[in-house]
Amino acid sequence: MTVTSKRWILSQRPASAPSPSDLEFTEAGLPDPKPGEFLARTVYLSLDPAQRISMSDRTQYAPPVEVGSVMRGFSLSQIVVSRNPNFSAGDFIRAAGGWQDYWIGSDGVKLDTRIGSLEDHMSLLGITGATAYFCLLEAGQPKAGETVVVSSAAGAVGSLAGQIAKLKGCRVVGIAGSNEKCLHVVNALGFDACVNYKSPTFSADLTEACPGGIDVNFENVGGAVLDTVLPMMNLHGRIAICGLISTYNEEGPVRGPLNFDLTLMRRLVIRGFLIGDYWPRMNEAAQALSSWRADGRIHNSVHVIDGGISYALEAITVLFQGGNFGKVLLKVSEPA
Repeated sequence: MTVTSKRWILSQRPASAPSPSDLEFTEAGLPDPKPGEFLARTVYLSLDPAQRISMSDRTQYAPPVEVGSVMRGFSLSQIVVSRNPNFSAGDFIRAAGGWQDYWIGSDGVKLDTRIGSLEDHMSLLGITGATAYFCLLEAGQPKAGETVVVSSAAGAVGSLAGQIAKLKGCRVVGIAGSNEKCLHVVNALGFDACVNYKSPTFSADLTEACPGGIDVNFENVGGAVLDTVLPMMNLHGRIAICGLISTYNEEGPVRGPLNFDLTLMRRLVIRGFLIGDYWPRMNEAAQALSSWRADGRIHNSVHVIDGGISYALEAITVLFQGGNFGKVLLKVSEPA
């Protein structure tokens, strides 16, 4: 069968926020899958802050996307034609399908669609949920009674990390980019408090929300937000670095945090986190999160943009402008 794939190609490395001059929307015919391969159709494309890093040539945890190549991205896809004995037509998989509506591959995680919705498999039961689970519990190591601060608290990972901290008996304070998001974080997600980092009184508001200081900082933003949090960290506090989205559109060296000497004076532990280190344990996180959701103790927020693959650039702009509540997914096609 002849299939034409609509796709986004990285045409140049962005100097700031990605723009239409950096990515080209094009089409290309796909060959029939070879033995061991399959043809897949993208149903949902995940939009993630790390995709901006992969557009650059800065030091990162995976090779950067090469100029002239299909833009990298995780997707939930459905097998159309399979010549791989491990997959059948109709199977749903989670894989690095990229920013394209059809693609040829040979590997992916086959999904049990009897458990959760397709959106769940791209959020709570997928990489997003596992990131929140392992980054908080293993890098942050929260203890009952401690104060945990979560930046980007209304976002995909932060919204789940804060709820997990509450389940562990912590006082949880969120940081978000609008008063509306702060209300959502407290009223819908159950955080104890949330402060708006865009407020001129942000530092004072955070100090008031954390009268006993901060024991664990679940960091998604970096930059000025981390600069504000660092002086409030308690002795032997832990900073779990999940993301640094405020710096991803910067070119050249990224400056370190202010008051970095406090990491010595207060004997802080700072640990970077990447979900790739936990691939063998993904089911552990999915089982725990699924159980908590079934008990009504955790809520999953998904922000679906229904626009097809042509809308991918606009969709990632929504993410970087903070226009989302929870996980951002682009709906590319209807599942068969």
